Amino acid sequence: MLASVDGAIGPAGEARVPVTDDGLLRGDGAFDALRLYGGRPFALDEHLTRFERSCAGIRLECDHAALRREIAALLEAAGPVDGVLRFYATRGGRRIVLVLPLPQRPAVARLATIRYAPNRVTDGLKTFSYAANMLASRLAQEQGYDDALLVTPHGRVLEGTTSSFFWVRDGVLRTPPLEDRIFGSITRERLIAVAGAIEEPTTLDTLHGAEEAFLASSVREVQPVAVIDELRLAATPGPVTLHAHARLREAIEREL
Repeated sequence: MLASVDGAIGPAGEARVPVTDDGLLRGDGAFDALRLYGGRPFALDEHLTRFERSCAGIRLECDHAALRREIAALLEAAGPVDGVLRFYATRGGRRIVLVLPLPQRPAVARLATIRYAPNRVTDGLKTFSYAANMLASRLAQEQGYDDALLVTPHGRVLEGTTSSFFWVRDGVLRTPPLEDRIFGSITRERLIAVAGAIEEPTTLDTLHGAEEAFLASSVREVQPVAVIDELRLAATPGPVTLHAHARLREAIEREL
């Protein structure tokens, strides 16, 4: 694991930022993350563009040109690894870049629905403020599940804690719409384009007609879902899920 703090590269475990940084004290900062394939970042420019938008959205100044140079230097130092590239800007003025191993996840996920109300002030921005998402994941794990599926108090299905949610009914791939204030994932956009997914408002009632489901993100790609609360999906992974993952991998290979 390697880290760069304002351009200084070293072991991630030895990287330091001041404890007075409001990125730590108040969770005030922006970040983004993407997957590395043999050291090659997928959709880096799109992630950097989204990162700049997040910084602008929370009125956070960052030297984006310097960050790009620091990312390039860290990738060169890390070599041809399969892993995760994460980069941050803190309110205290620090630029942090990390190359980390891929997280360990089960091949198939079991989800518990957790009530959640989206934060409209930071809608569409990728900020440090992930405490609610992490708590939702822990609450699901306390019930014996792998992760949480976020659902509004009115029963609208949104997304996973760090992923987009897709499901299948009548052989058609569907995903909740951005209008429901879910996060605009780059991987979600790719899957809609290459796998023919449609955006459709989703409720817990309509979800009971699901034949398949999966979570999707830059880091996990596609993770099939076997269980949502008491609902057991018949196909895990099913044919639509397998097709979507194959099309996504083809898109990744083309763009790399």
